Amino acid sequence: MQTFAYAKREVISKNSARKVFDVVKDELKLVEAEFEAQARSNIRVVNFLSDYLRASGGKRVRPALLILTNYACGGQGDAENIIRLATVMEMLHTATLVHDDIIDNADTRRGRPSINARFGNQTSVLMGDWLYMSAFETSLAERRLEILDVLTRLTRKMTEGELIQMTMIGRLDITEAEYFDILKRKTAYLFSACCEIGAMAAGADQAAVAAMRSYGLDLGIAFQLADDLLDLTADDESLGKAAGVDLLEGKLTLPLIKLLEVEPELRPEFEKMMLSGAYDDFSRAMIIDRLYLHGIVDSIRERAYAHAEAAKKVLDVLSKTLYRQTLEEIPRFVIQRRS
Repeated sequence: MQTFAYAKREVISKNSARKVFDVVKDELKLVEAEFEAQARSNIRVVNFLSDYLRASGGKRVRPALLILTNYACGGQGDAENIIRLATVMEMLHTATLVHDDIIDNADTRRGRPSINARFGNQTSVLMGDWLYMSAFETSLAERRLEILDVLTRLTRKMTEGELIQMTMIGRLDITEAEYFDILKRKTAYLFSACCEIGAMAAGADQAAVAAMRSYGLDLGIAFQLADDLLDLTADDESLGKAAGVDLLEGKLTLPLIKLLEVEPELRPEFEKMMLSGAYDDFSRAMIIDRLYLHGIVDSIRERAYAHAEAAKKVLDVLSKTLYRQTLEEIPRFVIQRRS
């Protein structure tokens, strides 16, 4: 298993991220075009807002996963319906980001003002709702009830995850089980659905569909574990958004849960930071030092790698192709990325 020391020597750059998905770069261009087409409306403000959101860019990991799993399961990943489904997943993801930024009162997203900071909460929440509805309208073209079932289940879980997290804001007694429940609902189930739908649309058998569902779930967990470490250890420029904000927003992530286990005397300091929304007497650098001192960063990275290995292992049900090879490489990318 890879260690954090090894990971530090192989941090994934943005150029490396592009290389990971080079095999489907043409298909992702089709997704961009489809996203633009599906986000068109006869209402000018909708067009303006959708253009603003799409201009923010992103790695398009989720549509890439759907396309890659479709190819890996013997499908035609550049077919019109697959591109449409991949676009649906990106639209759902974008809608969740819009609503997340409103709830968190975030100022930046992907290196520019968030939609709520730029246009206000009322406009933004309606745009998020519009994206959700447009995604479902687009998915209806497939006339595949099993795919719609996955999407409706996913949307319910993501919404429940946001609601559960809101009830836990400001709490310092969050358990690991509660943390992972929120993680799965808000992040991992979307990864899982992308991979499951990609396999289903390829006509894969039940074993392959289940394997892809499992792959996406473990990949999503690894992704979020890495993300929670990045929030504490990265800088604003690398992240494309404010770093170190989870604690200030009252969210206790796994690194902080583990830190409180070994240093419960930090609870009053954490409470002050949550109330003030700022690192006052106790800096983020001091938290980072303690995370390294207690081996918490290494431990959580090891857990992320364990989920990455679990994801790769289920790919054995697939034939050896370039697309399977790419799926095998993605877990390393999501853990070692800088943003």
